[in-house]
Amino acid sequence: MSQNNFPKLHNATWPGIVGKGPDSEPIISFDEMLQNTANAEVDGVKFDGVDIGLFDPHIDLEMDDDGVKKLADKVSALDLNIGSVVAPIWGGPILGSKEDRATYLDLLEKSCKLAKKLRDIGVRPYGIVRIDTASSPEMWAKDPKGSQKIIVETLKEAAKIAENYGEKLAAEGEICWGGMHSWKIMLETLESVNSPYLGFQADMAHTLLYTLGYNYPEHRLLAEGYDWKDKSVWKAALKEMTDALRPWTIDFHVAQNDATVFGSGSHDKTGRHCLANDPNGKLDIAEDAGYWLRNENGELTKAFQHICWDGCMFPNEVMSKQDTWNNILAALISVRDKHGWKA
Repeated sequence: MSQNNFPKLHNATWPGIVGKGPDSEPIISFDEMLQNTANAEVDGVKFDGVDIGLFDPHIDLEMDDDGVKKLADKVSALDLNIGSVVAPIWGGPILGSKEDRATYLDLLEKSCKLAKKLRDIGVRPYGIVRIDTASSPEMWAKDPKGSQKIIVETLKEAAKIAENYGEKLAAEGEICWGGMHSWKIMLETLESVNSPYLGFQADMAHTLLYTLGYNYPEHRLLAEGYDWKDKSVWKAALKEMTDALRPWTIDFHVAQNDATVFGSGSHDKTGRHCLANDPNGKLDIAEDAGYWLRNENGELTKAFQHICWDGCMFPNEVMSKQDTWNNILAALISVRDKHGWKA
């Protein structure tokens, strides 16, 4: 049995909200997501913490200090930490109006402020503030050069805000966000902002879609109709993408994908999150995670202290089964066994 105790293993609570609601299934409460996480166990190993979304109805972004302490106490009472947090910036699309961008930065600042409070209390020893552009690829495509200029200028401001609070921002590589919808455009955005306070959040399910060129076919790395039985071609594509984005990667989501897109509720289609043991999954989770966790020489980057399972838009019936969370925890353990370290 592996003796590695890093990276720490986290579960995400926002899958109780994302893709749920009026247009889909009922939202799963924060307490239930916490309890599912705390109850999971595989051969005596349990989750170390949760990553959380700073949005209703799970979390009140405007809560006072007493509310922050109650949140910290609730999580720590289950012997869990809080890691990365999601800033609810979608009320202010970057590619909207000047007022929209002001809203974006205001929501981001409130998120960084809350994240810092959780860190100061001691319940959040590591983690980033997750962002996107809150704008669609269609909005971006109306004026690619102009869109990139606005996105870069806004994210530079966002990075300065994060710096003021001692936080770092991570842009999650999802194909549904303009300026982030291909691996090359994502890289261009990161390089243009060029701030130590903005990095990349790699999600194994979403980044697989980068290699297939969804929403930007010109940048696809796998040919149309690619035969997934030929693993050598997939590994070469994965290597090219991760070599480019790994130096920017400061947060990591373990996930599975069947090479299709999916959306539910109000969430746009993005890389489908499959269960860890889905027979149609195209990823060898433990092996393929290594492309993100190890550099070109095969050495561990240790660029982040925790990894998180992100599984959005699963049916509520699936999410109510304890086996679901035990299998997910087992997948995370397999990644740590293969690419972790002892500290």
